[in-house]
Amino acid sequence: MKRAFTILSMVIFGGMLVYNCEPDPDSLGEQLFLDGAAQGDEIAYDVTAYNIDNNDSIRSDASKLGLATLGAFSESQFGMQRAAYYTQLRLPAYDPDFGASATVDSVVLVIKPTYASDSITTTTDENYVYPDGSVAAKKVFNRYPATKYGRTKINSGNLTFNVNEVTEFLNGYSDIAYSNKIYGTGQLLGSKTFDGYVSSVAITKDSDNSSIFTSEVGFRIPLLSSFFKTKIIDKKGQPELKDVATFIRYFRGLKISVTDPAGYLVQFSPSNVELVMYYKSIDTGATTSTQKKYAFSVGNGNAHIGNYVYDRAGAAVKNPAIGDKKLFAQGMGGNSIGVKFPVETITKLKKLYNEKKAAIISAKIRMYTDPSWNNKLKKPSLLTIIQRDKDVKDEKGNEKNIFTNDLLLLSATPNFAYIRAYDLDKNPSYYDFTVTQSLKEIVEAGANYERKYFKIDVGNFLQSSTGTTLAGPQFTSRPFSTDRIVFLGYDANMPITDPSKKYEIKLRVTYGTK
Repeated sequence: MKRAFTILSMVIFGGMLVYNCEPDPDSLGEQLFLDGAAQGDEIAYDVTAYNIDNNDSIRSDASKLGLATLGAFSESQFGMQRAAYYTQLRLPAYDPDFGASATVDSVVLVIKPTYASDSITTTTDENYVYPDGSVAAKKVFNRYPATKYGRTKINSGNLTFNVNEVTEFLNGYSDIAYSNKIYGTGQLLGSKTFDGYVSSVAITKDSDNSSIFTSEVGFRIPLLSSFFKTKIIDKKGQPELKDVATFIRYFRGLKISVTDPAGYLVQFSPSNVELVMYYKSIDTGATTSTQKKYAFSVGNGNAHIGNYVYDRAGAAVKNPAIGDKKLFAQGMGGNSIGVKFPVETITKLKKLYNEKKAAIISAKIRMYTDPSWNNKLKKPSLLTIIQRDKDVKDEKGNEKNIFTNDLLLLSATPNFAYIRAYDLDKNPSYYDFTVTQSLKEIVEAGANYERKYFKIDVGNFLQSSTGTTLAGPQFTSRPFSTDRIVFLGYDANMPITDPSKKYEIKLRVTYGTK
């Protein structure tokens, strides 16, 4: 299962569909419209919606961390967010022999942020001289803009990445870790300014066009050579390098962080991080030293932990005066949104059903983005909705996550989508969450609803390892989603004439009577 959570292709039952027109009735009730068998009417009803404070913490260990995040971002609604990343490293083979008289030339940490592959700038140096041996060569340098979330022009688009040694044991790959945990760090091993771009390099000899050096697209941070000479090379034959259990307690890992107070966030896959040590040594039977490359194991099998720090001072999300008039959703441990069907709404729907035989054809929770939050951030196209029951607990005593009945029972229905997003390029945008089956079971079948509610988050459901089903309602991209969004809730004191009144959250029910 753990491999599933690093899959960047996240598929939803029925697909995540984005439309710019009014939604059609669910397939569940389409037959009621055929041949004029029924008349459909849509009515908007009140719902109870509220913010859920997750204490800015979420599980962010290797099993949850499909992407790692670095950077800092600050804005008025959600405040400041800073993201750092911890990782272990291992030796590719234990009790290594580095040869005689080994010296370290350089050490490079390579991270590979997501980037726009269709936007490339190429620079070619036909007169390049490769320094090791002064070889006449050609150097081709490709440059791509990294995918960013936030304010990309602050500080000219630069972020300073620091790499520190971790001094506290990070536990194992399978151990649980939370995003607000700060682990001890020691010596600064390297620092480099990231200008928002990633690059690749290819160097070939002029004489025969053979390759001298190539590097995949990424961002390279030089690390302190003397540290690795002392920490690794000089420990040849000693217990610290004999086995994995001893090594990860001796060299406990690296922390990558930023020093900037604001800017943007970038993301990369933890499984693609590289740490390469270039050194020279004399092989057995040789008399001169030769260049060698030693690649540590940083990706799969190691502990990876996302660390998220927030400063909500002055942010709207923490302002008590806002109440639930505005609803805030944010990934990486930020707020969730809770939605319930109030007694008054269910009473009205049951009366329609009992007295007029009005069957529910379609039911949507419609949420409009806050028109006053008119920023240039890309709105999320993916949100999740799960069902919670205050009386149903998991083995740890927490409220249990379950898929909505609509997703469980209707996912194979043609044209079904549990969510549709509209007008994402406009202000306001809106989202419809399908709750037809859930509402029908309450109104028409008498299911208990008073302790049940829906929980809405940014992110997407993740696939299982087979790629044919979803991994489960608790497995989403929320632990590493950079998205955030503000919706209008409900304000009882807002005048009916206020232009924003029509954008309040509502349950929109289409029913049919013969």
